[in-house]
Amino acid sequence: MNVFESVAQIQAGEEYFDTLMEHPLLKIVRIFSNSVQDGQWYDQDHDEWVVLLEGEAVLAFEDQIQALVKGDYVLIEAHQKHRVKSTSADALWLAIYLKKATL
Repeated sequence: MNVFESVAQIQAGEEYFDTLMEHPLLKIVRIFSNSVQDGQWYDQDHDEWVVLLEGEAVLAFEDQIQALVKGDYVLIEAHQKHRVKSTSADALWLAIYLKKATL
């Protein structure tokens, strides 16, 4: 499999999530975004490291806006409220979700 291999067409304003690997403490997902505008707010129980592999995007946090271009990455800590404010039609992300270990 190739991370840049496309999937079925997605409609404008939609996202497609494709889990590439899952482990009890880690999940790797590639995300295709097609012209997303004002996506839903997230408040996740886990940290998320995300890199934009193609396209452009804007992330919104409660206290800031962050524009991203190809190659930019960001760490979103657990319970840091965020959403996708906008993306280009060809946005491709790689997201790594880091779950907390319980002893």
